Amino acid sequence: MEKQGFIVKTFPWYEDQEAIIVRDLIGESSFGSDVPFQNAMVIADDVARLRYSLTPEEQERYRWLGERVSSALEKTMMKTKEGEKESEVVARLCKEIWKDRIDPINLMSAADDRISKFRHPIPTEKRIEKYLMVSVNARKWGLIVSLTRFVYFGKLPKELREKYEANVFIDCTLMAHTRPGLPAREAFQKGIDAYLKRGYPEEWKLHHQGGPIGYTGRDYRVNFKTSDIIQENQAFTWNPSITGTKSEDTILVTTKGPVMITRPILYPTLSMTVADISFTRPAILEKK
Repeated sequence: MEKQGFIVKTFPWYEDQEAIIVRDLIGESSFGSDVPFQNAMVIADDVARLRYSLTPEEQERYRWLGERVSSALEKTMMKTKEGEKESEVVARLCKEIWKDRIDPINLMSAADDRISKFRHPIPTEKRIEKYLMVSVNARKWGLIVSLTRFVYFGKLPKELREKYEANVFIDCTLMAHTRPGLPAREAFQKGIDAYLKRGYPEEWKLHHQGGPIGYTGRDYRVNFKTSDIIQENQAFTWNPSITGTKSEDTILVTTKGPVMITRPILYPTLSMTVADISFTRPAILEKK
């Protein structure tokens, strides 16, 4: 490995020699580690920040991943039938993304009344009557995207439509104000203001609102005390929720505005403009 600029130090798996090897290399000098390690300073956050801003090559891979997972989830939802189990739908989604060796690392699903009861629902064997939500965090090449979609059997009730569109407005507000060089908590505050503007002032307290994504599901969950500054070409997934609805897609932050990494491909859409930025977002799929 010398041609690559480093030498690999090995030891048998049944012998605990890591600490000895490190001391042989650095002596008594202080050192940092991004994982818990004997006598090391914990610098996990410092190391993580080095990968927040994605390189052009990473961005290209990320766009491919977002396109593929968006299509897979929407294709799965469009094939969903009344009476199927939540777990059946999730199983078909896993099969669809595994075709491209994409790892499903976090799967959530809820049908009917479970959507209102649980913000992070573990898939069960409950059968779908009218309404289904599926969320997925999926990974390839270490990069992770996150998104949520809904399907409703029959005519979507006006109250649910209005609630969902209010949620999408909040999500668009969060994305529109996620700008390079600004504190992440400022975008978060804009989202809180949007909850109030749409008549749901307390809903944000019932679940975290999301944050930066990339090589972890969320590098941190943004709150009022978050000190991190948003970086150019950093990925974010906000996930605002109002009881019974949720809005979630992954973006790349740029100086020209948010670039959608996941997006509606097969789904019906709704258009929305926030802070002079136009968004095309997924609507709830209605199946007759």
